[in-house]
Amino acid sequence: MNWYAVQTIVRKDLKVVFQNKGVSIPLIVAPVVMLAGLAGMAGLAPMLGDMFGIESFDNLVQLLPGLQAAVAGYDGVQRFVVLLLVYLAACFYLLLPTIVATSIAADSFTGEKERKTLEALLYTPTTDWELLLGKLLSAWLPAVGVAWGGFVLYSVMANLAAWPVMGRLFFPTTMWVILAVWVAPAAAALGVGAMVLISSRTRTFQAANQLGSMVALLIVALLVLQVFVGMVLSAWLVASLGLLFWAIDAALLWFGLRGFRRSKLALEM
Repeated sequence: MNWYAVQTIVRKDLKVVFQNKGVSIPLIVAPVVMLAGLAGMAGLAPMLGDMFGIESFDNLVQLLPGLQAAVAGYDGVQRFVVLLLVYLAACFYLLLPTIVATSIAADSFTGEKERKTLEALLYTPTTDWELLLGKLLSAWLPAVGVAWGGFVLYSVMANLAAWPVMGRLFFPTTMWVILAVWVAPAAAALGVGAMVLISSRTRTFQAANQLGSMVALLIVALLVLQVFVGMVLSAWLVASLGLLFWAIDAALLWFGLRGFRRSKLALEM
């Protein structure tokens, strides 16, 4: 394995990404919008609890056994704050790495085709595996960085906003640590793996990005589903979800490596 060649591909791709406004602007806007939304949830949680009334929320808790366990030990508006900032926010958090990963990965091969630089890349002295790994890492590493940075920022915002109600540090929970450290990188890898396969078979960045957005929607749908059926996320459920994502990532990597041939890409130019 020529790691210098892999690093060169990663550096080159990231340089191109940040110079391309069509790719870099969504990478900046999406995390800012998501973090602003999470910050808004953190700031509005106490007010919303008072507005809608704790009695109506307590009635909902009685109907959902999973929710009862999640807010056990809290009273009054604290239960509403925990549900909103800990559990509902988790559904939106995974959008951060998936949006960043799919946006960069969508440009991995289709961008090379549009810029007419794919031919030069294919004739570099690298193996197919080194070329594919470089493309994967160039999208995965920024996505993981955004996910972990967003986790730290949201932890600060949630504790500051909810301090008047909670009176102590309550975030992050064990579930969120697992979500950030274990699941977020797996979700980013899932988006990257799917997008590299898609972008290597499409001719335009827009087409690849539209197809890749389905991956992000699928990941979020899995989390939103548990909210509507009343199965509040637990640490073991999040860990299991991460294991599922990593298993799919391994399958995508194996399939991608078997199907990736630079000779095929050269014929498509």
